[in-house]
Amino acid sequence: MEDKKVIIESNRVHENDTGSPEVQVALLTARINHLNEHLKANPHDYHSNRGLLKMVGQRRNLLAYLQKKDIGRYRALIAKLGLRK
Repeated sequence: MEDKKVIIESNRVHENDTGSPEVQVALLTARINHLNEHLKANPHDYHSNRGLLKMVGQRRNLLAYLQKKDIGRYRALIAKLGLRK
């Protein structure tokens, strides 16, 4: 998993930004990717699977908010993180 500071610095909107939707989605995406690798090695870890599903839902809600609020920022974030096919 990438360092949290690196993720925040690469996705922040302004100098002291740590909580914008872009940063939150990027952090969740890193955690989701890390947990996905864990679940490939441990397919019967159902507790972690539930946590993964909760994180995916949270990311989905943040993306829906950002899409409604500012479509340009949403599209830029999707392209940067490579979320939609």
